[in-house]
Amino acid sequence: MTMTLGRLFGAMCVALLVVSSPVRAETLADALRDAYHNSGLLDQNRALLRAADEDAAQSLAALRPVISWQAQAIYATSTAAPSSNNLSDDLSGTVSISASLLLHDGGASELATEAQKEVVLQTRQGLVQVEQQVLFRAVDAYMNVRRQSEFLALRRSNVSVINQELRAARDRFDVGEVTRTDVSLAEARLAAAQSLLAAAEGSLAQANEEFRVAVGRAPGRLNVVSPATLQHNLEDARAFAMRRHPDVLGAQHGVTAAELNIRRAEAALNPRLNLNGSVGLNDEGNTSQQLGLTYGGTIYQGGQLQSVIRQAQARRDASRSGLLITTQGVNQNVGNAYAILNVARASLEASSLQVRAARTAFRGVREEATLGARTTLDVLNAEQELLDAQANMISAQADEVVASYRVLSSMGLLTAEHLNLGVQSYDPAAYYNLVREAPATYSQQGQALDRVLESIGE
Repeated sequence: MTMTLGRLFGAMCVALLVVSSPVRAETLADALRDAYHNSGLLDQNRALLRAADEDAAQSLAALRPVISWQAQAIYATSTAAPSSNNLSDDLSGTVSISASLLLHDGGASELATEAQKEVVLQTRQGLVQVEQQVLFRAVDAYMNVRRQSEFLALRRSNVSVINQELRAARDRFDVGEVTRTDVSLAEARLAAAQSLLAAAEGSLAQANEEFRVAVGRAPGRLNVVSPATLQHNLEDARAFAMRRHPDVLGAQHGVTAAELNIRRAEAALNPRLNLNGSVGLNDEGNTSQQLGLTYGGTIYQGGQLQSVIRQAQARRDASRSGLLITTQGVNQNVGNAYAILNVARASLEASSLQVRAARTAFRGVREEATLGARTTLDVLNAEQELLDAQANMISAQADEVVASYRVLSSMGLLTAEHLNLGVQSYDPAAYYNLVREAPATYSQQGQALDRVLESIGE
């Protein structure tokens, strides 16, 4: 005879608790911290930011003296007269040091430095956006592992319940209460459930692999997660994102850099004033010194300089359009994120009601079947509806959590600092402060920079 309804549901609940109750609770914050520390994508973009910092240092170096040295040896032969066969040879050498300093170029070099600083700020905002992508991927991977783990528990419980129904159908068939058809239906449903169980095991394995890539390690026993705390309504969130989202801020710095590049291109039309000097020594011990000023500019260059100005203006216009597109996209993403969150919340509420109703229906059908008022197929269908309702609720719970973090990302708040992860955040200004003055190799600041680079390499 079949098990009682209470024992059936007891077995299902125990199976679910075994999977969903972690022996060692691993929180979402644990996963996010590891994702932050282990991300190769963050390391890559931090290196790109350091490269942009160096561009700013190189622009500044153009305003400093350029000192170079040269050693030259010359061997020459000559004849005393065209008709003479007497040859003479001479070996001479010189060593010289020369220096030049740009005194004035209409502000072109200074504008180039200011433009590069804006590029650095833009790159910093790009790094913040990459951080958001890394953390959101970790959130999604974490919740997908939980989702697939609970799906697997449901499938195992489903196989267990159908096995019990199959045994009950066979027992009832032996006493003539049901036909062979009921037994075959239960056998077919069991085969389908076993197939879905294998698929659930495969889905969990894939979710674990995604977690490994997103977080940098394999998942443990994952704890239950509540949705992120949101303190803004939709309109407030839109306004906040327009002010603080890294994509918007980065695009604004891009526009500023483009405008500075126009002024830089226009300044290239101005004359340049250079201070030049040199000291030389030849092999005879004679020395020479030179010091002079060079002032000049371009009169005609085939229209190249004017073309550069027009090109800079076109790029400025493209940057402005890019800013508009970015703000529209961020605005849309905020609206989409809230819409997805509202759908997830409504789905969770409906799924909870569906689970309660399906559980009541299953109990009733199960009891009626023991009285002979329902067939095995009715019981299997009712159990399947309950299983689907539970799966929908599990999925809706995960979707609500992911959607809440999507809202944070759309606002530009999905960062280690805002989430209070307790990690040592990467300081994007630290490296820039070391290189912004373009330190020389053997200076005190240059040696400090070498130590920083060695630690980064490790």
